[in-house]
Amino acid sequence: MFLLLESVRSALNSIRAHRMRSFLTSLGIIIGVASVITVISLIQGLSKSVTKQFEGLGGNSLTITAHNTMKEAMQGKFNSLRFEDIEHLRTHIDEIADVSPLFVLSVPTVRFGSTDTSARVFATTPTYQDVQQRFASMGRFLSASDESGARRVAVIGPKLIESLHLPENPIGQYIGFNNEWFKIIGVMEKRGELFGMSQDDYVIIPFRTGRSLIGNNQNMRNMQLTVSLKDISKLEEVKPRIKTVMRKAHRLDPDAPDDFEIASSDQLSKSLDNITATVTLVMGGIVGIALLVGGIGIMNIMLVSVTERTREIGICKAIGARSRDIMMQFLIEAVTLSVLGGLIGLALGYALGFGISNLIPDFPDAVVPWWAVLLSFVFSAGVGIVFGVMPASKAAKLDPIDALRYE
Repeated sequence: MFLLLESVRSALNSIRAHRMRSFLTSLGIIIGVASVITVISLIQGLSKSVTKQFEGLGGNSLTITAHNTMKEAMQGKFNSLRFEDIEHLRTHIDEIADVSPLFVLSVPTVRFGSTDTSARVFATTPTYQDVQQRFASMGRFLSASDESGARRVAVIGPKLIESLHLPENPIGQYIGFNNEWFKIIGVMEKRGELFGMSQDDYVIIPFRTGRSLIGNNQNMRNMQLTVSLKDISKLEEVKPRIKTVMRKAHRLDPDAPDDFEIASSDQLSKSLDNITATVTLVMGGIVGIALLVGGIGIMNIMLVSVTERTREIGICKAIGARSRDIMMQFLIEAVTLSVLGGLIGLALGYALGFGISNLIPDFPDAVVPWWAVLLSFVFSAGVGIVFGVMPASKAAKLDPIDALRYE
């Protein structure tokens, strides 16, 4: 322990005596660690933000969408869900609490007075807010009477208040699209932007109203069904039964592939986690090259230091220092340089990550996971050990007589 403490003290004295050289030596490690922490913090922050969006899908729900292969799309063939699929599911599967259909209407523009803007128009049922866990912050959501009466009412996203120059409280105002006028009855909660795109520029109208607008078109290419279950524990049990009902409803042959897909919210979340992990690994690996360059810089400077301190090594050996003592001294000096650079890089990475996330409008806050901090520290120490072994070994192998004669 005494030898270790003396080696650390000697290493710090050497670093203090050559401040500029020590800083330049550690610069590669500082840049490498700072880059890794910055990239990881931004990716993890974005991942957590997107995960929160998926959490709003509801843990007890399944989403059914049409499945189209690239080959079929190239041939102009597109599968779609049907309106009668809704009743098939409600009738044949008792475990289903409700089915919330949703389809997107093709709307050129939405207008208010002399102002118009582009927006997505969804047609859905009153169960949408409970299944999707998205609620109105002003006014109310669609009701059963709105749906049964196919009323011309709408709930809008908060972005449209700004885009259409609506009053701060737009309840009771009328907006128009597809040569129809709709009374605003509610404004949804703000969700912000995702990947630079607003999630609040939409209009929600009753499902029956949407059907009346598209006429007799029974097949909707972009329609999806969100199925909520009475008991979440039966999710995996219900999946194959839904598949059977859907195949029968679509009159598919036994050997024909499914023309639909069934996904749960946790599957979407897991897929996102896998993508994020892959991106983090790739970006961390690319930025980690800077750490390798920094390690080579430490090795080169330490080799120069061994040459400069040859006489010092000779004196140490002459008064009884062992080869392993000399090796430990130079190895600890290399590790100390690397770890100090890692700590500075860690602080710099924290600052850069949070600074960049605040500079980008509507970008989620940076998140630095504990494993990134631990990984940076361990990697920095590892770089010091790996690239410090050669200079330390060279110093330990010097002959004391030759070292004392060195000019």
